[in-house]
Amino acid sequence: MPGFEKAPAEVQEILGKPIRELGLKLEGSPLERFVQQLYRELEAKGLKKFRPLCYLTDEWGCPSGEPVIGIPFYLADPKLARLEKEMNDLEDSRQIMMYLRHEAGHAINYAYALFKTPEWKELFGPFRRPYRDQYRPVPFSRNFVRHMEGWYAQKHPDEDFAETFAVWLTPRSRWRERYKNWPAMQKLRYVDRMARKLGDADPVRAQGDTDITVEEMDATVAEFYERAMNEQPSPGDLALDTDLEDIFNVSPRKRKGVRPAAELLRENRQSLVQKLTYWSGVQRPLIRKLVESIENRVGELQLKAETAREKEYLTEITVYATALAMNYVARGKFVPEAKPGVGTKRLQVTGKNRFQVTGDREQGKGVAAAESAPKKRAESDTTNQDVKDNAGNAV
Repeated sequence: MPGFEKAPAEVQEILGKPIRELGLKLEGSPLERFVQQLYRELEAKGLKKFRPLCYLTDEWGCPSGEPVIGIPFYLADPKLARLEKEMNDLEDSRQIMMYLRHEAGHAINYAYALFKTPEWKELFGPFRRPYRDQYRPVPFSRNFVRHMEGWYAQKHPDEDFAETFAVWLTPRSRWRERYKNWPAMQKLRYVDRMARKLGDADPVRAQGDTDITVEEMDATVAEFYERAMNEQPSPGDLALDTDLEDIFNVSPRKRKGVRPAAELLRENRQSLVQKLTYWSGVQRPLIRKLVESIENRVGELQLKAETAREKEYLTEITVYATALAMNYVARGKFVPEAKPGVGTKRLQVTGKNRFQVTGDREQGKGVAAAESAPKKRAESDTTNQDVKDNAGNAV
């Protein structure tokens, strides 16, 4: 099977199996402890009657307005988790809890129909506002909390609430101190009041309907990952040779105190992707492709890194990749096409307002993608009452 030749033997043996035949269960899996931790956190906050159903599916998300939480199936099995780590970025314990708290925010919104109340609409905006996969955030805005990568609270009012709930729910988040004097504090106080009010109240919708479950997934493991890889965005043509040779400017003849620069980048890939996604707001799959493209080109050029200067290289490559990412935010491309008659120059990472984000600041508008949760299903602005107009999933 193309792309899986280097997979370990124990992974190779399950590639051809339909996912529904793997016998995956949340109960007894490595995921169970995280779900129980979520329930304990809800209990500690006084929410005694709210326990959203969690189930295994293809990606993170809440189905259209349903108070249930879908969790990626690969997190329930060590072999699949190992494959996911090779093919994509595997969530660590911290990230799993961040996603669960965020999805719990969606679920409680739907369970108690909070989005229908005037106060919710006044604080977070119209729930029926259309979802847009591409939106232009306002970096460092204090009108929104910061929880997941990519200024995700700015994507949609429903996401704003889910992110606010997640910050409020997180143990030791110190939200009263961290968000003191921020306009976002009004939203956090609302969540705190709401939780106290609903602590002993039964949900309006105690149960919800799942979408596709792991028992219904007919695709084989290999087909699932092939489809996922084919759907990932491309960073486009990147002519970066001059820049990369300038960053890793080591003589090819040097033998001592050096190692392949691609090896250095590979070891730090996950950290680079996480930080670039968080601070730039560009969608994670696209940032990952950018970092992989840089890493692969560095390998093809056989560039070397001096071991004594590794921190310096990582600093410069981070700044360089950030400049590329902000180019994408401002212009829709990592490397804008040169105008006819204009010579190409090395990408500049300094200069006043060179990469300033401009344009329509209204939430949901703009051309820059800022999807912070690549492992989440396509979103739509929906509720029990609203599925007539919009069908999809909140993530």
